[in-house]
Amino acid sequence: MGIIKVENIRLFAHHGCLPQETLIGCDYRVDLKVKADLLPSSLSDELIDTVDYVLLNAIVKDEMNKPSKLLETVAKRIINSIFTQDERVNKVSVSVSKINPPIGGDVEKVTIILTEKRKNSD
Repeated sequence: MGIIKVENIRLFAHHGCLPQETLIGCDYRVDLKVKADLLPSSLSDELIDTVDYVLLNAIVKDEMNKPSKLLETVAKRIINSIFTQDERVNKVSVSVSKINPPIGGDVEKVTIILTEKRKNSD
């Protein structure tokens, strides 16, 4: 088993419970960590034998582009999409951070973290 991390994916998106949040949008940061069997690719040196981090980044961008009220919803969509698009992935941890959230204080970011294992994996 191995780990692939895609860290500090910076995006502008439109999420939030307040109407002005989804209208105006703000900056976000997403971090991914996926577990998969990386032995085949370590031996073959072929992209087809591994989890492509270009695909992981594209999934994050696609799911972040769909407005949601809650960051938890976005994170769950990212996890589901990764499991759907790459059967090699056994476990996903995703953190979604809203930078400078409008919560009435000097707060750098608010982060949620979701982690899930593929249902049929150990």
